[in-house]
Amino acid sequence: MFKPFAAVLVALSSLSSLSYMSSASAALDVGEKAPDFSAPAALAGQQFRFSLAEQLAKGPVVLYFFPAAFSVGCSAEAHEFAEASDKFAALGASVIGVSTDDIDTQVKFSMQACQGKFAVASDASKSVIKSYDAAMMMLPDYANRISYVIAPDQSIAYAYQSLNPSKHVANTLTALREWGIANKGKLPK
Repeated sequence: MFKPFAAVLVALSSLSSLSYMSSASAALDVGEKAPDFSAPAALAGQQFRFSLAEQLAKGPVVLYFFPAAFSVGCSAEAHEFAEASDKFAALGASVIGVSTDDIDTQVKFSMQACQGKFAVASDASKSVIKSYDAAMMMLPDYANRISYVIAPDQSIAYAYQSLNPSKHVANTLTALREWGIANKGKLPK
């Protein structure tokens, strides 16, 4: 079921100015171990069970949290991640978005905003969001907008937090390139 978008949009827009004050910080720090998780997810309209451990066995993972599927900023961010999907793949990385939206909403979002290019997971129980300390402070039923690059050894290689969706894709791509240069030859085969 869709969340009341008007309330979310008003709240997010009023909080957006706060995002600029702490745009470089994130809930987990670089070097910390990323909490392992599995969750119901959707890719191109198909449901499956996402496992962070399984994805990390293939290479780095870009994990990004977003407040609400089909809201303006989250749809724009998903579209930008979808448009950059070939760049992420060329760097050996997979992308997964996580929000508190139910799986039926994520199925639709995966086909529309995500254009079938990357998976989105449902964290309706908020267990993943809690483990990453990614709940919005003022709206704890929603995830904050946080992006991570997680290395195959499960360490956080990069973290960025800002309610403004415009820099998450570019920042994670740059972080992946830098991580790849620093860790050449350390990717899983």
